[in-house]
Amino acid sequence: MGRLFGTDGVRGRANDELTAELALDLGVAAAHVLGEAGEFSGHRPFAVVGRDPRASGEFLEAAVVAGLASAGVDVVRLGVVPTPGVAFLTGHQQADLGVMLSASHNPMPDNGIKFFARGGVKLDDAVEDAIEARLREPWARPTGAGVGRVRDDTSLVETYVAHLVSSVGTPVSLHGLKVVLDCANGAAFVAGPAAFEAQGAEVVRIHATPDGLNINLDCGSTHMDSLRSAVVAHGADLGIALDGDADRCLAVDAAGRTVDGDQILAVLALAMREDGRLKNDTVVATVMSNLGFLHAMRRADIVVEQTAVGDRYVLEAMGAGGHTLGGEQSGHVIMSEHATTGDGVLTALHLASRMVTTGRSLADLASAMHRLPQVLVNVPGVDKARAATDPGLLAAVAEASAELGDQGRVLLRPSGTEALVRVMVEAESYDVADTVASRLAEVVRERLSL
Repeated sequence: MGRLFGTDGVRGRANDELTAELALDLGVAAAHVLGEAGEFSGHRPFAVVGRDPRASGEFLEAAVVAGLASAGVDVVRLGVVPTPGVAFLTGHQQADLGVMLSASHNPMPDNGIKFFARGGVKLDDAVEDAIEARLREPWARPTGAGVGRVRDDTSLVETYVAHLVSSVGTPVSLHGLKVVLDCANGAAFVAGPAAFEAQGAEVVRIHATPDGLNINLDCGSTHMDSLRSAVVAHGADLGIALDGDADRCLAVDAAGRTVDGDQILAVLALAMREDGRLKNDTVVATVMSNLGFLHAMRRADIVVEQTAVGDRYVLEAMGAGGHTLGGEQSGHVIMSEHATTGDGVLTALHLASRMVTTGRSLADLASAMHRLPQVLVNVPGVDKARAATDPGLLAAVAEASAELGDQGRVLLRPSGTEALVRVMVEAESYDVADTVASRLAEVVRERLSL
């Protein structure tokens, strides 16, 4: 059996890989590992639990809560709330742990369990391993008054919304700004519009009627066609696409053009640099960030620290360096002054506020970065372990890199879960990127064949 925890909690097909029994056992194990801090502090361990609207979240939430309470942890059920809302409320309510039931941008049949430690921070590998190890250990069950108590407090989403609004600092009115907000029929269908309307924006809601089955279905940050159309049809100033648990967002300008995570990160980096809030004049990004982003930051004398793909690695680098901004092309943006994790609604509010304070359109702000065409080719059925050592492949990569020079880039990434290698090429034109990527993909097939 492989490691249970993946890059973002425990995830799988609900009621298949991710069962009620496993959810209950994870609740017990997390109570023992993360609840100990509360016991040592002299108070009864306390947890907050939230979920996105998908149908399976109902029984998985019940199972996790049962596990926590059976292990002596008091639980507050938050109801449907974004993942960053659970992270924030874990810290705000001084809980010993937080739990979110969500599979983020994955389709409805999937679900996941994400844990947060005290302060609302994601778990490191060692803590996840400790929770997994506890799954196989016997434990003493409390009885009587020793069992945990469970109560609901869905009003805490209002506390989270107030936090989002206050994060903008000096109140910035969004009055006169029309925003189309695609809530992905997900966890932010209440919090997202509420935050924008509290700032005075005119909000056009789309995909904001979750029924438990339609989360991420042809909507949200992975399916943006309807948002592009709605922005143009409503004459809106911008559109925002959240994903199912609202820890990421992408944007659309007034003409219906996508503004991706790299461009959003560039806009915010320049704004924070201007305000003196970009610690160390550094922004953290992953190796998948577009080369155009690196060029834009270099022109602005902003250092880019790059990490492996995954917001957890961005968070680790930000924590180690004390940096205040980091993110991914996918739209995970972390503003550590205000959040311990990526927050799509928070990011969108700051992006809209930048438009208002500068009087510039989103298209104009995003033009600070020229996005180079990027081609990604997946090569399956190969020995990915040799991708970094095969002499013939390394020579081909070096030749392609020399051919592209400063105006392009080559990146080979072995998959973490499948027997495949991803070939990514950026260049000044799509045709050049496609030609080089196809050529390298063929070398990968020949050199790394099983």
